[in-house]
Amino acid sequence: MEAILRLFGEYFFKFCKMSGYDRMLRTLGGNLTEFIENLDALHSYLTLSYQEMNAPSFRVEREADGRMLLHYYSDRRGLCHIVPGIIEAVAKDFFDIDVTMDILSMNKEEERTGKKEHVVFLVVQKSHSQMGRAKPNRLKGNQDIQRDQEVLGLLSLLCDSLFLHPGHLVNTFVPVYPERLWIEQKTFCNAFPFHIVFDESLRVKQAGVNIQKYVPGLQNQKIRLDEYFSIIHPQVTFDIFSICKFINSQFVLKVRRERMPEAWKSQPALKLRGQMIWMESARCMLYLCSPKLRSLRELEAHRMHLSDIAPHDTTRDLILLNQQRLAEIELSNQLERKKEELRVLSQHLAIEKKKTETLLYAMLPEHVANQLKEGKKVAAGEFKTCTILFSDVVTFTNICAACQPIQIVTMLNSMYSKFDRLTSVHEVYKVETIGDAYMVVGGVPVPIGSHAQRVANFALGMRISAKEVMNPVTGEPIQIRVGIHTGPVLAGVVGDKMPRYCLFGDTVNTASRMESHGLPNKVHLSPTAYRALENEGFEIVERGEIEVKGKGKMTTYFLIRNLHASEDEIMGRPHSRLDRKGEQKREAASQEDCQKGRSKVPPPLFFALLSELDNVNGERRCAT
Repeated sequence: MEAILRLFGEYFFKFCKMSGYDRMLRTLGGNLTEFIENLDALHSYLTLSYQEMNAPSFRVEREADGRMLLHYYSDRRGLCHIVPGIIEAVAKDFFDIDVTMDILSMNKEEERTGKKEHVVFLVVQKSHSQMGRAKPNRLKGNQDIQRDQEVLGLLSLLCDSLFLHPGHLVNTFVPVYPERLWIEQKTFCNAFPFHIVFDESLRVKQAGVNIQKYVPGLQNQKIRLDEYFSIIHPQVTFDIFSICKFINSQFVLKVRRERMPEAWKSQPALKLRGQMIWMESARCMLYLCSPKLRSLRELEAHRMHLSDIAPHDTTRDLILLNQQRLAEIELSNQLERKKEELRVLSQHLAIEKKKTETLLYAMLPEHVANQLKEGKKVAAGEFKTCTILFSDVVTFTNICAACQPIQIVTMLNSMYSKFDRLTSVHEVYKVETIGDAYMVVGGVPVPIGSHAQRVANFALGMRISAKEVMNPVTGEPIQIRVGIHTGPVLAGVVGDKMPRYCLFGDTVNTASRMESHGLPNKVHLSPTAYRALENEGFEIVERGEIEVKGKGKMTTYFLIRNLHASEDEIMGRPHSRLDRKGEQKREAASQEDCQKGRSKVPPPLFFALLSELDNVNGERRCAT
């Protein structure tokens, strides 16, 4: 497990490089020690964007014998073996040095947030002499090897004396300090408005002017710092010993709300972020800090202004840059929300468009509707042969006189719904309904050779369906008359408002005459319709010669049944017994709704019917 975690640490560093984070990591320090000391500062900065991040903490300690000890603190146990893999990979890649890391101790430390894993690593840098002895040249003689080892030993000694360790820069800079501090107390407190000086017992000795403004208790120099502040990061106890242990970490202090004036308790608690600097001669700690603010909104929530922050403090730039970033994120989120809204609206539009097209195709032929949608004129078309069917309800005038209009509408809606389903079964085109009259055509608008057979089967299905619709006066099944005629027609779209696909010609009038001169529950055929259905598997009987208004004497026929199709096939019913039961239940429920007046009747049908109830007669239907 230890070996796997160490390899994972090496790979994690490679992964960070592949992800483009190596530039940021290279700027943490000029050597390995500075790199490790600034890891906590990097983690503190990342918490500005990732507030839930719980990163480990690192502390470097130099011992008197020159050894470097790395203290590792983490809330997650068992992952300490990842650290050597990361640190050794960083040392090799960034600073071109080889180090070894061994665990000196591993224990639990009780801190304010609970137990933490505390691991101490001994970090040892391999010298040139060790590296040289590890890879001797086997082609050389013993004297050459001995001479090379002596040279490497001298070079290593020279490097040690000049601090020229591989990966370290020569520090030839020597600072010059003044004999006394050339700055007044007031000037210092104004130049650094957010700073606190406290002693080993946490007694406040000095504070900046603006930190006194927002933490009024600091004006009294006899108070203890932990009375007004609590440590948020690193999560250690508030004493000078713990602070010294994490002296290289970035410290975040939070003002205790209970110590604030009553009027200020409604606003967010002020947080300070900064660096602890130990002043050995004064035996005091200097906390040089800034308000921990990320946006203008937080600045306003604390009732602060940019002028309260020192001009040299980068907190101003961080607030403005982060505000710009937040504005860009909000803009991006708004675009995403608008994009999602457009996607949803597009889906709804597609659904509504589908509904509109379905309604339009129910009123007009599909190719005609598409031409009208494109703004094109639909030319009239001539069809040399087609079959037209008319039907009406027997004694419809008497039924209208004896019933309420809603009962008539309910009856017709039930009947027309059944007829409409049959048009899909037999693929005939429904032209229109006028009052109780129902008109369909076969072979229009799409020419087809079997138009007469399709209309004949549709007529047989109408007769069967009519038995399931009850007369609201007698309570018995209604009776219908059906007339069929075959001949040529002219078809086209008329009107701009509510355009209709209409049929013109003597064939329409003759078909209407077949219906009006028919008998109840009979399918009346004209001579041309008979010739179209002859020898096509239908049982047809001759009615004889009758006088047809406007046509003279004609020999007509009655269609009895289809010799090769069952009733289920005519009605398009499922063949399964269970399916037939389900269909019967749905039909019964639909009929019950009709009886209770709950059927949803299309408004155009309702108003058209009301206009026809006053003057229903066969002559008008025939003329139409």
